[in-house]
Amino acid sequence: MNKEEILSKVTDKAIQINNGNPKRIQHLLKVTAFADIIAQDEGLSEFERFILTLSALLHDIGIKQCEELYNSTAGHLQELEGPTIAGEILEEVKAPEDVIDRVCFLISKHHTVKDVEGIDWQILLEADFLVNAFEDQLDKKQINTYKEKVFKTNKGIELLEAMYK
Repeated sequence: MNKEEILSKVTDKAIQINNGNPKRIQHLLKVTAFADIIAQDEGLSEFERFILTLSALLHDIGIKQCEELYNSTAGHLQELEGPTIAGEILEEVKAPEDVIDRVCFLISKHHTVKDVEGIDWQILLEADFLVNAFEDQLDKKQINTYKEKVFKTNKGIELLEAMYK
């Protein structure tokens, strides 16, 4: 299977898992769009963008499992449960092992803002926050605190400032 087929199948699977929940489907698609915009500006390679796109599509894939197991959607629980589910999906679509490893790693860290390793992790954090800030109706102080602590890419900062002047 080529990259486009893998992305198409993973998108379909992520939507299917979130069937009946428009907020979650829109969330994963918006995070994916923001990640792509930032990645383009940062000059990521095609391979890096492939990994980032898969990670954005699947970053919250563990939420449903967390609700069932823990009655919670806490970020650290998503980081715990999501990689296994994502790995199964990626194996099913025959993604390369190195891709599966990195995507699962990124999902296991998508709420972790310390010791960020790699531009893909940085972009995923920023893209997810851009969407969460709106969906969770964060106030200006919360947004500015996160901006100062986490945002590093020029495009991520530019998008955040454009939305929250």
